[in-house]
Amino acid sequence: MLDFLKDLFSKSESANEETINRQNLIQIASCALLIEVANSDDDFSSEEKNRIIELMKEQFNISTHDVKNLIKQSEEKINESVSIYEFTEIVNGQLNNEEKYEIVKNLWRLAFVDGKLDKYEDYYIRKITNNLNLSNQDRISAKLEVKTEVNQ
Repeated sequence: MLDFLKDLFSKSESANEETINRQNLIQIASCALLIEVANSDDDFSSEEKNRIIELMKEQFNISTHDVKNLIKQSEEKINESVSIYEFTEIVNGQLNNEEKYEIVKNLWRLAFVDGKLDKYEDYYIRKITNNLNLSNQDRISAKLEVKTEVNQ
């Protein structure tokens, strides 16, 4: 009986750790995609960094401190990575189309934060949307939704 209880708690802890690791991977991948878009025009402004913090806090319901740690972790992963595919692959494996669509909307929110859309930001969002196996229509719809938000 005692062995059964130990085994049960062990499995429970393992499942909990797996959930935390999965969530952390999704957060890092999402943050990395935002950072990649922010860096795409070679001008990662403080305004963009603040917007990333806001978006990550809203999307994952985490503190500013946790987001700043995520940004550091994401930047490290970006430096180790070969391409954005590594991050989109994580997102594809963990999220459904609605959740991926929300990420694309966040990418547009970031791109519009400075009031102008750079061609490189547009290119990266197109590339990310394609890698997330979302349609061109999804990309355009997300863009229009965010433009409407920004103009209100």
